[in-house]
Amino acid sequence: MGMFDGVHLGHQHVVRSALLEAATQGARGVVVTFDPHPLAVVDPARAPLLLQTLPQRLRAIAALGADAVLVNPFTKEFASVTGEGFVRGLATDAGPLRSISVGQGFHFGNRRSGNVPLLRVLGAELGFVTHECAPVSIGDERVSSSLVRRCLRAGQFEQVAELLGRPCSLVGTVVAGDRLGRQLGFPTANLDVRGLELPPHGVYAARVLVRREIVPAVLNLGIRPTLGNSVGELRFEVHLLDFQGDLYGEELEVGFVAKLRDERKFPDIDALKAQIGLDVAAARAILTA
Repeated sequence: MGMFDGVHLGHQHVVRSALLEAATQGARGVVVTFDPHPLAVVDPARAPLLLQTLPQRLRAIAALGADAVLVNPFTKEFASVTGEGFVRGLATDAGPLRSISVGQGFHFGNRRSGNVPLLRVLGAELGFVTHECAPVSIGDERVSSSLVRRCLRAGQFEQVAELLGRPCSLVGTVVAGDRLGRQLGFPTANLDVRGLELPPHGVYAARVLVRREIVPAVLNLGIRPTLGNSVGELRFEVHLLDFQGDLYGEELEVGFVAKLRDERKFPDIDALKAQIGLDVAAARAILTA
């Protein structure tokens, strides 16, 4: 049970603990999570940017072997439910509970009234055991969603991959843009990444999952100062190097490989086009090495 934003190594430890217990007891291993992030409802000013969209999170959980995932819509009404009320509701609605696995220090329910001691008291009554999983550390640092966000904001993709146990990637839906990339000779897919934690602005070599195929790409993340973006609107645009087709409305997963350069303003469009050509060549060299 948890938010599991990022499904990092610590989250994976909690989930695998539950699945192992389920296998031992001949029960179903169910992951209980929430959407949106609880802070987005109870304290929006403190709500973090997320590491994954909900579909991406669910895929990462499913890949661990969970039999099912229960997503609780986190609303203001749901936020008023106490920790005890939530667990009793689970026991009633989901059938007999055999065990519950949570991370160390996990809190849940209205005013954080749910915790490990409460789970153990309720478990004695309702017939389940509680497993409080120890945190996972790499070196001296505890693996956490906050640490993953900090590394991603710094563009430290190798560190992010180590914390996640898989390559760093973000998922977004392709939305209509202004087609300026096509006019420049480098058509791009413009992704909606609102609400997601992002690396620093710049140009990156990337690998993009498109219709179950991995395609090399150049990613531009920033406000495109050369093109007169006076309002500073953020763009997350990928130029697919070996792909043609209409992708509007489709979901793409973008894996970060290496930063090519910082975002900067060029003196004119021709200079920008020349630099994009160099970016494409650099990305090809990196992605085919």
